[in-house]
Amino acid sequence: MGKMERELQWWKGQLAADIHQSLRIKELKLPIYRAHSPQIGMRRYFADLLAILSNRYQLCPTARHLAVYLLDLFMDHYDVAVKQLYVIALSCLLLASKFEEKEDRVPKLEQLNSLGFMCSLNLVLNKRDLIKMELLLLETFGWNLCMPTPAHFIDYYLHASVQEGDLYNGWPLSSLSKTKAFMDKYTHYFLEVSLQDHAFLSFRPSQVAAACVAASRICLQISPSWTTALHLLTGYTWDHLTQCIELMLLAHDNDVKEANKTKSTPPHRPSSIQSQPQTSHLSPVSAIQRPPSSSTSSTPQLLFQSDAFPHLSQHSPSLSQLQVLAESQALGPVVNMSQDFLQSHRMGLLTGAASMTPAAGFSSYPSLTTSLQQGARAVPLQGPISVQMALAGEPRHCLSMAYSGGYLGAHHTFAAGCFDR
Repeated sequence: MGKMERELQWWKGQLAADIHQSLRIKELKLPIYRAHSPQIGMRRYFADLLAILSNRYQLCPTARHLAVYLLDLFMDHYDVAVKQLYVIALSCLLLASKFEEKEDRVPKLEQLNSLGFMCSLNLVLNKRDLIKMELLLLETFGWNLCMPTPAHFIDYYLHASVQEGDLYNGWPLSSLSKTKAFMDKYTHYFLEVSLQDHAFLSFRPSQVAAACVAASRICLQISPSWTTALHLLTGYTWDHLTQCIELMLLAHDNDVKEANKTKSTPPHRPSSIQSQPQTSHLSPVSAIQRPPSSSTSSTPQLLFQSDAFPHLSQHSPSLSQLQVLAESQALGPVVNMSQDFLQSHRMGLLTGAASMTPAAGFSSYPSLTTSLQQGARAVPLQGPISVQMALAGEPRHCLSMAYSGGYLGAHHTFAAGCFDR
């Protein structure tokens, strides 16, 4: 879990409510994200790259989410050359891991330089340039890295996500502990979904975390979808969460379709390895070698059944239109669900599903498009990107690069060049 087991699991202690309140106050002071970056179309690729590297180095979710958030804020302030986004992304990862993790978990410089895409791009990090970049990042953020993300709230909300009085398909839960285990998996799946599109930055971090819990309860057919206890704990009513939940369920829909498409397509090796973002679909997961899946079981295709939750239609007419993707396949008791379901969807996160911004991927839900347009109109469309990489088998150092004052250019906030300040 990292950093002294997240400070001895603060969400279970006597100060949990106070810590939560402090995080809620801090999130009100977060910088406004405007989605002004000229490279915003590449944002999805670099967010996935940071997520993959975080998993590779076993960083905690808070470090992963903070790294992506730091990159979002930096890109929002600077016009950055594409090649240098790699250096900035890695610097954000280092800063976030230093802030959220124990020292022995922080990636080493040699490890980063041995990554395949660093060699193929002829990039190498040295301590001097890395310190310069970290100083620039810290100056950009006002030397404040204490910025809450959805990952900082998720454990507190998960602690009360399933209770004794909850029902599964109208029946009492057969195993509270196993249901909580599945709730944990689903919630962290949706937490990763929230990293992939900058549309989620239009919501507060605590709101995204609460929506992760609500979307998980919907997918697991736990009723009611939002309890009074969760309302009191999070401070959010169902209406506060509806728009964010809809985006998550649409992403879930895309992942199911992508997983089914992957299963129906025979595996093949790419004929060439590309090291620069292109214009097709996103696939940075190829930077990390994955073992072949041994599971042959079919993936359940259930989003949620609207007739099982009639109150959903009362809260949100657009939510009631989400249907089962293929033929109705009854989800077995929660305690017997196959873990392959989440695994296949987790892999779908990195296979290039369409962006979740309201302007894209909503053809199946016309009324949903209408209901979301007004709330998310200011967020530009994030186009899909494609990059395929390979990790070097052994550390290989390339020619060093000289960074000049023209390395980055500020386009609306900072007047001087990054390294001329």
